[in-house]
Amino acid sequence: MFVGTASDVGKSIITAGFCRILKQDGYNPAPFKGQNMSLNSYATPEGFEIGRAQAVQAEAAGIPCHTDMNPVLLKPTSDKNSQVILNGKPIGTQSAWEYFMGNDRQELFTEVLNAYDRLAARYAPVVMEGAGSISELNLEQRDITNMRLAIHANAATYLIGDIDRGGIFASLYGTMALLTPEEKQCIKGIIINKFRGDSRLFTDGRKMIEDLCGVPVLGVLPYFKDIFIDEEDSVPLQLKQRQTVKDKINVAVILLRRMSNFTDFNRLEKDPRVNLFYTIDPAEIAKSDIVILPGSKNTIEDLIVLKNNGVAAAVTDAQKKGKTVIGICGGYQMMGELIEDPYEIESKTGQVAGLGLLPVRTVLGKEKTTLQRTFTYRQYADSCIGYEIHMGQTTVLGTACEPVITFSDGSTDGCYLTNNCWGTYVHGILDNDIVVNDLLSTCTDSLAPSFDYQQYKEDQYNKLAMHMREHLDINLVYQNMKS
Repeated sequence: MFVGTASDVGKSIITAGFCRILKQDGYNPAPFKGQNMSLNSYATPEGFEIGRAQAVQAEAAGIPCHTDMNPVLLKPTSDKNSQVILNGKPIGTQSAWEYFMGNDRQELFTEVLNAYDRLAARYAPVVMEGAGSISELNLEQRDITNMRLAIHANAATYLIGDIDRGGIFASLYGTMALLTPEEKQCIKGIIINKFRGDSRLFTDGRKMIEDLCGVPVLGVLPYFKDIFIDEEDSVPLQLKQRQTVKDKINVAVILLRRMSNFTDFNRLEKDPRVNLFYTIDPAEIAKSDIVILPGSKNTIEDLIVLKNNGVAAAVTDAQKKGKTVIGICGGYQMMGELIEDPYEIESKTGQVAGLGLLPVRTVLGKEKTTLQRTFTYRQYADSCIGYEIHMGQTTVLGTACEPVITFSDGSTDGCYLTNNCWGTYVHGILDNDIVVNDLLSTCTDSLAPSFDYQQYKEDQYNKLAMHMREHLDINLVYQNMKS
């Protein structure tokens, strides 16, 4: 199990790396995170929903993702409320107080333990990931994903600290000092992550940490910028608020407050013809060649914000001037004429007028669609893949649009009004070469070399495994597995 001194110390990436290492070494690993909080989710082959991080870790392990890998998923809908996903299906929206204080936490913990036990019966070893910090004393008795789970699984547990943010000695020592004796028994080592510079300069520091904490340092992982693994959280997007540049196709992704499934744009971002950035600056939107409205966990509230800050007007003006504007999932809903929420699933507003770019109308419903999809795009015969995760049904008004997508069962999705104005519910649509080339054809006649995105991701997992083998004592991990 990999736990942390705080959030964003690298638990998800390191867990993915160990999933790949174990696969390479002949084991049959599977990832597990009892409770996840993220707007970045994924549909399992069975049509259920889990956190994207566990889907990535399953991919690194070379196995299909499953709800047992992430039985509880919290998807924030506002600063105080989250949709609760249990075993892949939503069971309601609750405030943080209701979830942490009002729920029967033992019932949730039982569900988490059952999911872990089912997974452990099918795979070995299970590579578990903790959540946030393991030393939040006020939440310890309500914990369903950290040290109580480590004790249940008798997991060899490794504490990760982020040296890049500073305070590494205090964070590691303080975390260890706040653990109970039973919890401390689980901790078999420490990983110091995100080290910049020559790690030999930290030799004395490493020894000090071992003396303070009473467990070995498994290694010091250097900070890397050349390995690309799908991120769990949207925090890194704040670093991608670049501007338009010359001699590139400038693609502006609107940075929504409740943006979901931002991994939709990873493939496009790597296209050599493209400069992709995230923005809410109307001036940068106006200078862009392509504008993308992404998914949102609260489409109505995010749309209201866009109308109030001038972004909505900038998007519609860009489309009127011949720029390409597309929407995915919640962004597709925003591009329509009206969004209704009769059951107050996302907002108490009830309904809101859309941007009026597409002749469609959306009604948000109680049932969530979660499906992996195989499809063809417009008139092209190439087989494509993607997935759906949305609450709501969108109806095309009139006959002005053609479908964007035809699924393998003959059903269709989306509204393709013109070559510079369309929308779809399907996440991952831009992972497919045929779609990317068609999208960029409005700006260039050149075609990028065929890009096998699946192979690219495989290469990244292997690079991550190699990086970790070089800097961590993997033999110690195997010794602890056998003890």
